[in-house]
Amino acid sequence: MSKTTFQELLDAGVHFGHQKRKWNPAMAPYIFGEKKGIHVIDLNKTIAHLDQACAALSQIAKSGKKILFVATKKQAKDILSERMDSLNMPYVTERWTGGMLTNFQTTRKSIRKMVSIDKMKTDGTWETLSKRERLFKTRQREKLEKNFGSIADMTRQPAAIFLVDILKESIALNEARRLNIPVFAIVDTNTNPKPVDFPIPANDDATKSIAIILDRVTDAVRQGLEERKVNKVAADKEVADKKEEVVAEEAKVEAPVEAPATEEANTEEKTND
Repeated sequence: MSKTTFQELLDAGVHFGHQKRKWNPAMAPYIFGEKKGIHVIDLNKTIAHLDQACAALSQIAKSGKKILFVATKKQAKDILSERMDSLNMPYVTERWTGGMLTNFQTTRKSIRKMVSIDKMKTDGTWETLSKRERLFKTRQREKLEKNFGSIADMTRQPAAIFLVDILKESIALNEARRLNIPVFAIVDTNTNPKPVDFPIPANDDATKSIAIILDRVTDAVRQGLEERKVNKVAADKEVADKKEEVVAEEAKVEAPVEAPATEEANTEEKTND
């Protein structure tokens, strides 16, 4: 897993916080100082917390559990969706639907409704609908896809949630806290990091800052997934080898044993001699 350097974070503007008058005192441990009325984030703290978060996320991915990524703010949504294309992880870049986690059964119903509309197009039911009904179903499908398409494969509550901006995603944060789901998040100088289990102090407004943090995070998740795949292949091979050993042992047991020559046969051989 490649590590992000101090200089890379500096070049991406990760250290730029908000104006001093907008700060949250709970962020004091992560602030290096102030320059021209702007708080400066301590990048050494950022690196330490980023490493810790990435290690935990990699282990979650390695265990085969899902991590839900959330970034609905304009400057973050495209960055997140691009990085999620290569990962088999659920994500939300449109409006967070209230109760998406706390009322998960309703969320699953919406996803099943989307799947049922798709099924109608393949089993012939679609052709029996009127033009008006098709138009209604099409619009309904588009709306469901927009809100739930990226979490369609999330059959159960995620093992963790990653938020880009905890002020923007406050509803998601509150739902995760209620369900005791571990929260990973980028926290800026205007936020309260205390509700976050794995806070990453960083600029959550600049696209370069968001991108470099998400690059490191997605790399960690990808490594966890790859390690899981390697371990699974090794485990499958071990099982196959054991099966071969068992089959070989059974074959030895079942093989006919040549009967020893009888005394009568030995006598007959001597007489012939």
